[in-house]
Amino acid sequence: MGVVTKRSSMTFFSDPASHYSHRVRIVLAEKGVTVDVVDVDPDNPLEELADLNPYNVLPTLVDRDLVLYEPNIMMEYLDERFPHPPLLPVYPVARANSRLMIYRIQKDWCRLVDQILAEPSAKSSDAARKELRESLQATAPVFAELPFFMSEEFTIVDCCIAPILWRLPALGIELDAKQAKPIEKYMESIFSREGFKASLSDLEEDIRS
Repeated sequence: MGVVTKRSSMTFFSDPASHYSHRVRIVLAEKGVTVDVVDVDPDNPLEELADLNPYNVLPTLVDRDLVLYEPNIMMEYLDERFPHPPLLPVYPVARANSRLMIYRIQKDWCRLVDQILAEPSAKSSDAARKELRESLQATAPVFAELPFFMSEEFTIVDCCIAPILWRLPALGIELDAKQAKPIEKYMESIFSREGFKASLSDLEEDIRS
């Protein structure tokens, strides 16, 4: 998904290395949305982005007059705007559980990923690697229960987990082959999806090339 100069009605300003941008790109690809994906260097943002987004941050989604700059809001908006295939459950209790799971992923895993990527060689990052590896492995039985994460169908929760698992080599994390067997099986299934493959930036493809 490279830079496209001609703008369609929807444009996604994406950090090609960010797992937060990646989760939205997965939703876009799974839905088959026609969108211009513009790769932006976060250290050298476009002037256009500053005009659109008061925080001048990535990712930013522009759909005609609507500008969104929080990835989880983008994902839910896209799920409502393009309802097929649905990525959030229909029923309120199940929807709330999905949102809570995304919150937990953010608190338990994303903060560790962000810490490692920000300072890869720091001692605190070594501790973060250990914590993330142990947390993922402790969750392995959950991955074994259903075809997708706590679901029979691919959901918005998988869109948040997959970018983290894809980045494990870049994070310097190797899971225990025996203990993490359900996670390995889950990764094989998710990474082989056409939507996931289409979501990858060139930088992300290089992680596991």
